[in-house]
Amino acid sequence: MCVALGGCKVSYKFNGASIDYTSTKSVSIADFPNRAALVYPPLSSNLSEAVRDLYSRQTRLEILRQGGNLEIEGEITGYSLSPMAVAADSYASATKLTMTVRVHFTNNVVPEESFDKTYTAYQTFDAGKVLNDVQEELCNIMITEIAESIFNDTVAKW
Repeated sequence: MCVALGGCKVSYKFNGASIDYTSTKSVSIADFPNRAALVYPPLSSNLSEAVRDLYSRQTRLEILRQGGNLEIEGEITGYSLSPMAVAADSYASATKLTMTVRVHFTNNVVPEESFDKTYTAYQTFDAGKVLNDVQEELCNIMITEIAESIFNDTVAKW
């Protein structure tokens, strides 16, 4: 019985990724160009690097610019401000910053898992604050949220 059980192995993945590394060895992640009407210059490179960093830290996949077994490409299609709550003086008391990213995922190993999807994240801030004062922090939060959603939908299958 010990010999029979010795061949069994239980494996846990704490990162949530469900990747068959025997057939999937690489992921190509293209830059995410910013096509939004309102442009925050670091947004494109920060999003692209956040997605690459996530795959680098949480998988054993080789990260390529093109030609991977898994291919991720997309673009930032929206980056906008909108008033939220209205105060008693009829002015907005909060402002919502929204970021929208369209992603095209191609799985060259299991083609039926390929998809096109749009991801949206937003953060609100006090309307009395200037966007330039809070923009970097809010963008980092939204980028992390979108990068994690892309990761979960492509390799974690949550």
